[in-house]
Parts: sequence; structure tokens; C-alpha cells
Amino acid sequence: MNDIGSAFSAAFGLVAGGDPALLGIVGLSLRVSLGALAIAAVVGLPLGALLAVARFRGRSGVIVALNALMGLPPVLCGLLIYLLLSRSGPLGPLGLLFTPAAMVVAQAVLITPIVAALARQVLEGMWEEYAEQFRSFRVSAARAVPTLLWDGRFALFTVLLAGFGRAAAEVGAVMIVGGNIEGYTRVMTTAIALETSKGDLPLALALGMVLMLIVLAVNALAQGLRGAAVRWAG
Repeated sequence: MNDIGSAFSAAFGLVAGGDPALLGIVGLSLRVSLGALAIAAVVGLPLGALLAVARFRGRSGVIVALNALMGLPPVLCGLLIYLLLSRSGPLGPLGLLFTPAAMVVAQAVLITPIVAALARQVLEGMWEEYAEQFRSFRVSAARAVPTLLWDGRFALFTVLLAGFGRAAAEVGAVMIVGGNIEGYTRVMTTAIALETSKGDLPLALALGMVLMLIVLAVNALAQGLRGAAVRWAG
């Protein structure tokens, strides 16, 4: 029990003292997750909006596939990205394997379906509400997409926060494609797994505390945005 108390005390000291190793890991984690989120936003939001407004043969199948990809196992995603980026893979000449860029790609592949599927659900309801107005102004479904994205910006920002939270908590895929290299590709989740296995509980606990603070901040921001959306609508 004393050992656990000492570990927590040392962990608080690392966080409060701004330990350089801790800050380096946290900084890389944020850069990787935010980079993946930017890709997911650029791809996933327009895709979700198009699926919300467009009606075409096979649409239901695309939606089913997108929903299924929301549950893509991270280790499987990591394996597929690894095969693509490995020396014998089609993207091997780019030299991205075991780099932060590979981790960004892996996280983006994981969260883009989540962003797209949730955006479709949000915007489909808005499209059903506004479709008649758009038709009366002879605005096509494709041209209505930017308007829907702007009008639903508060809800969509919450969708992006959900994607960020998923990316920040990822461990399997980034460990496979990043290699968990100290000072280069070691992020919070992979460092927690490694330090726990090594018995370095203070650093693992300190990283866990920071990760929980980030998750709480993301959820608080999402709750605030939901409240702002309600007030805006009212």
C-alpha cells in the first residue's frame, strides 16, 4: 500500500513539476491525434453530409459499411497500415513506417468512419427538416452540403471531439506502426503500457492523469457546445 501511495505521490510530482519526458510524450500525443482529427474532418464531414442528402442505389450498403468500420479493431487497422507502409508494401518507398506520420495515418483511418457516420446522423435529421426549403429555392442536394455543415457546426464540433477522444485513447494501431520508439514515436497510451510492464508506476500514473484530464476537458467542451447549440437554436 505504501508503494502505491509513493507511486501516486511521485506521479503528482512529475505532473506538477512539468517533467520534460512527460511533456514530450504528451506533446507528441496531441500532435498525432490532432493531425489525425484534421484528416478525419476533411474527409469524414463532407462524406457524412453527402450521405445525409444524397439518394442513390447502394446508399444503404455504404451506410452499413461505414457503421461497421466504426468498430474496426485497432490492431487490425495497425496491421493493414503496417503492410502498406512496410518496405515490401506499395507505400514502402515513402519511408513512413515507425514515424509519427504513420501513427497519424493509422489514427485517421480509425476515426474517419466514426466522424463520417456520426456526421451523417446529425445532418440527415437537418436535411429532412430543411429539404423542402432547399427545393423551393431550387438548391440541389450537393449545393446544400456547405449550408448544412455550417448550420450544424456546433453538433459537428461535438462529433469531432468524439473522434479526438477516440484517437487520443488509441494504443494498438499506433504501437504497431509507430514502434513505440523513445523520444520519437512514444505517445501517452503506448508509454503507459510500456512503463507499467517495466514497473515504472510513477510515469505511467502521471501519463494516465494527464490523459484523464484531456478526456475530461474534451467531454466538458462537448457538453458546453451542446448547451450553446440549444441556446443558438432557441
